[in-house]
Amino acid sequence: MEQNPASVLTLLSRMINMKQFVTGLFLSGALCMPALAAPLSSNARTVVPAALQQIISVDYPALRDSQAAHALRDRVLPDSIKQFETALKGAGVDPDKDIEQLTFVSYRVAKGTLYGIGIAQGPFKQKEFLAKMRLKKIKPEKYLLSYLYPMGSGMQMVFLDPTTILFGENAAIKGAIDVRDNGAESVQSNSTMNDLITSVQDSPVWSVLDQAGTQNMMRSALGQAASLADYDVIKKRLLASDYVMDFTNGVTFDLSVKTSDTITAATLSGLLKAGVLYRKLSGTPTEKLALENTTVDSSNDLLQMHFKADDQRFEALLKSDLFAAVSK
Repeated sequence: MEQNPASVLTLLSRMINMKQFVTGLFLSGALCMPALAAPLSSNARTVVPAALQQIISVDYPALRDSQAAHALRDRVLPDSIKQFETALKGAGVDPDKDIEQLTFVSYRVAKGTLYGIGIAQGPFKQKEFLAKMRLKKIKPEKYLLSYLYPMGSGMQMVFLDPTTILFGENAAIKGAIDVRDNGAESVQSNSTMNDLITSVQDSPVWSVLDQAGTQNMMRSALGQAASLADYDVIKKRLLASDYVMDFTNGVTFDLSVKTSDTITAATLSGLLKAGVLYRKLSGTPTEKLALENTTVDSSNDLLQMHFKADDQRFEALLKSDLFAAVSK
């Protein structure tokens, strides 16, 4: 029975990697400003579309002092993060001082196209920013009730309130503003995703993923097992998923996949358990290390996976060929 040799690392990689661009923002954002873990603010929620694919939210201090978080950042940081930092600084925002929480949203539009937006929260100096724009004679683009300012690198930004900035490319920002000001459907109308957000948003690092995204993630995690006829039946019953990460004492990763019924959750759990057991017995030392503290189970209609490693072991995994393979 040949299974994907890196199920847990694949899940870590695929769940975190909404896109390589968003991955970089997420990982870099995880190392900055002191703050307390906080739910997605009410103003931030007003611009999240119903057709979202994934949300990733990071509370900076939870990862600021983590050796493992720094190692993760250094290992997979893409060049696009430099563009992001440059754009923020060009807008007068210092990522190391001004941002307390960073949230990234990808959402689906016509023909399956994905748009991505970012929402930054913190003690921004809105008045100073607006004065700077006037001094430079930079005129914003007015869209509905909002004023969009250029950030550089093809991105724009708008203040939702003095402590909340929405940023991204023009079309993506306008799609988000449409939710608040133009009658487009909000995440509040998507009960599955909205309930998941509510259940995990008090965690320092959290994410939720829609049905299509969950199906793709689990296909990657199962590897060759996903080619079996059973998975084609099961995948239609995967509804959504969420994860939380914590770097307080080493690294913990808790994934929950919501399915349509208890039988589906148990069947999927069995597939993953078989892969984990197989590699615990026959895998390389690196694979065994990844799986040593991995548990898979089901409860009612939920598949649950838990992974824990200390900083030293996690850093060893990051340096392995295995991680390089699954994080591409």
